[in-house]
Amino acid sequence: METATVEKLVKEFILGEFLPEEDPAELLDSTPLITTGILDSIATLKLVLFLEQEFGIAISPHEADAEHLDTIARIADLVRTKS
Repeated sequence: METATVEKLVKEFILGEFLPEEDPAELLDSTPLITTGILDSIATLKLVLFLEQEFGIAISPHEADAEHLDTIARIADLVRTKS
């Protein structure tokens, strides 16, 4: 799957679930999500479930952290390596 498609789907999910009132233009592929508190532990779990269902991948517990999920760009890289 193309990275741009992954990024688009992830961005739409994050905006719809966690930032419904935000201007979509404010959420960049490089915006920190976990380290700034946009995603807390429950939101991160919801994101992991979405990624696993949407892209048919399995994310290990050690991958559900800021190193792998802190930005849309990192999330897309993780999805691409798992696909």
